[in-house]
Amino acid sequence: MTAIVCLIADPARTPLAQALVREAAGAVKGEQRWLAPEEAVELASPLAPETARAILAPILEEAGCDWAVLPEGHRRKKLLISDMDSTMITVECIDELADYAGIKAQIAEVTRRAMNGEIEFATALRERVALLEGLPASVIEEVCRERLQAMPGARTLVATMRAHGAYTALVSGGFTSFTAHVRTLLGFDMDEANGLEITGGKLTGRLHGPLRDASSKLAALNRLIDERGLAREETLAVGDGANDLPMIQAAGLGVAFRAHPKVRAQAPVRVDHSDLTALLFLQGYTRGEFAA
Repeated sequence: MTAIVCLIADPARTPLAQALVREAAGAVKGEQRWLAPEEAVELASPLAPETARAILAPILEEAGCDWAVLPEGHRRKKLLISDMDSTMITVECIDELADYAGIKAQIAEVTRRAMNGEIEFATALRERVALLEGLPASVIEEVCRERLQAMPGARTLVATMRAHGAYTALVSGGFTSFTAHVRTLLGFDMDEANGLEITGGKLTGRLHGPLRDASSKLAALNRLIDERGLAREETLAVGDGANDLPMIQAAGLGVAFRAHPKVRAQAPVRVDHSDLTALLFLQGYTRGEFAA
C-alpha cells in the first residue's frame, strides 16, 4: 500500500524548509507534491504507512511542523464531525460563563482535568453547571457576542468541505445555546449539544434533555455514516478533549487539534502547530482549492 506523507507548517512562524522536505522525501523514497509554498507538501511513498511512519519519526518529531502518514485511498472526506470548544472556537464556553459568575479559575481547572480524561466527563459537567445556578440567562448572548471567536482556519475548513459535497456536523459536550450560534457563524449543517435549563430568566444549575458526552459523539458519527451511506474511511473527526477520543479513533481520519496530552498521545493524527486548514491539506487540497 502506498503511503501519503503530509508535512504542514505555520509559514508565519516556521516555514517548511526545503532541506527538511528533501530529507523526508529521501528517507521514504517519496515524490513531492506541494500543496502550498513553504506551508504544506505531500510525499507519495511506495512504503507501507507503518514503515514510513517509523522511518520519519526521528526526522520530524522535533522539526516544528505537523506531519502525518496516511493511506492513499479516500483522501477527500464526505463527512466532517467536529467538537466545538477549543476546536472550532478559541474558548471553552462554560469557562466564559463562569467568568461572569466570578468563578472562572475554579471551573476552568475542572474543565482542564475533564478534557484530559482525569475525571469523568458527565460528573464534571453537572458539577460545573450546578455552580452556575442563578446566573442571568442574558449572559449567554453576551458571551456569544463578545467572546466567541472562530478558531483560525475554521470557516475555510467548513466552507471548503461543503463546497466539495461534504456534510458537516458540530457535536459538543457544551451547550446548545452556543452550538446554534457557532453553527451559523461557521456554516455547519447541524449541531448537537447539551441543554441548559433556564427558569425565570436565570440558569437553574441543571441540564435538560439527553446528556451529550463521548458516547453520544461516537453515536452521532455512526448514525451519520449510516444515514448518509458512507464508508467509515470517508469520515473526518476532530477535537481536543478526552470526550472526543472515541469519535477520533473511530473515524476514517481522526485528528487531535491542539489537544490535551492524553488525546495527543492516543489520536491517529495530531495537529499542534498549524491552524484548521491543516485538515484540508491532510485531504490533499491545495491552497488554491480553498473556499473563500
